[in-house]
Amino acid sequence: MSHYEVKAGPEAFLPPAAATMGNVLPDPGEAHIGGKIVPEEEAYEHAARKILGAKVPTIFPGPLVLWKWNDHVAAKATAIRELANEVPMRLIPMADYRPKYPKIDAAVEINPNHPNLTIWHNKIDVCIFIGVHCHQANLALKMIRASTSCYTMAMCAMAGHEDACLSFRDADLEKIQRLTAAIKKLKAEGVEVQANSFTQFQMDRSGFVVEPVN
Repeated sequence: MSHYEVKAGPEAFLPPAAATMGNVLPDPGEAHIGGKIVPEEEAYEHAARKILGAKVPTIFPGPLVLWKWNDHVAAKATAIRELANEVPMRLIPMADYRPKYPKIDAAVEINPNHPNLTIWHNKIDVCIFIGVHCHQANLALKMIRASTSCYTMAMCAMAGHEDACLSFRDADLEKIQRLTAAIKKLKAEGVEVQANSFTQFQMDRSGFVVEPVN
């Protein structure tokens, strides 16, 4: 079977799952770019260049770093914030789609999310999934590939995501920090940030610290 390239779309109304096309997940110490297995170091530089060259680079943190709170997750969330600030990148949190027992709100927890609509509305051209459950990430990545031109990256805590344009596996605190370091290195070498400027609002328990700009 010939190599199936996982690239930014729009590809088709229903793109094939990359696994059914023969693409495999990377082994420890590896990553994949477009479905091809590469050394992890190569993927850091490639990801950093994509992020720095994007107009609206965005991180989608999922429930594993937003809602499953402990000391380990707190450190990881801090690293994600540092990664976002380095460019800067926008942060758009994913809803907590986990079922809420004993009552399940089917409209929220069973129906799939619609990341393609978020990407269209915000004109996102490069995004990173971090802390998204594998089954939800695979679904969302296919939807994005089907109907948008967004370049997708996934930092997976397990074996990676073959339906992303670029994917890391075993993504822990260190690997998030290594991606931040790769961005800093390219900036120090003269690679300029192409991201559109934006005003970031901040909140605490009492309300807005920095007001949003309409």
